[in-house]
Amino acid sequence: MEVLKGIIRCIDRLNTWVGKLAGCIALLMVLVVTTDVIMRYAFNTTFVAVQELEWHLFGILFLLGAGYTLLVDGHVRVDVFYQRLSPKGRAWVNLIGVLFFLLPGCYLVVSTSWQFFSMSLAVGEGSPDPGGLPARYVLKFFIPLGMSLVGLQGVSMGIKAFFEIIGKPYENGIQEDALGHSSMTDGEGA
Repeated sequence: MEVLKGIIRCIDRLNTWVGKLAGCIALLMVLVVTTDVIMRYAFNTTFVAVQELEWHLFGILFLLGAGYTLLVDGHVRVDVFYQRLSPKGRAWVNLIGVLFFLLPGCYLVVSTSWQFFSMSLAVGEGSPDPGGLPARYVLKFFIPLGMSLVGLQGVSMGIKAFFEIIGKPYENGIQEDALGHSSMTDGEGA
């Protein structure tokens, strides 16, 4: 049991750290968009590389933030029946969802996107637009990385569901202060 709790703590800490990194990327994206808007409206000019950087940062933010969003239960779900279930019933839904949908889905995306990234890296793919960003393969690397983080968080979620099913619930391990900043707790459950 302690090994499983250690796995949960490691995965949750990793995705918490990556979530904070995604927050920094969001700030960077705001700065890039603001700069682009100022350049466009104040100086009547823009650069293709800046526009591409905006959507590259958005893609990276989305992919890196997905695992953290799963950790804090921020993904959209259909709660019509789920909310009416007991904690043990929700744990069964989560465990079945992780085993039969989330992990196989992550595997498919990681395995296919890794090939997508590898081919892009092999040819040194860059932007097809003049003045665009080079090294588009860097952006494509974040697809398997982001989905691996979601898959890892799914493993953590599945182990937590298992603990709930056997009657030894594991505390979330994430606590937020009044400003919404998250921090890890020891994660020891009852």
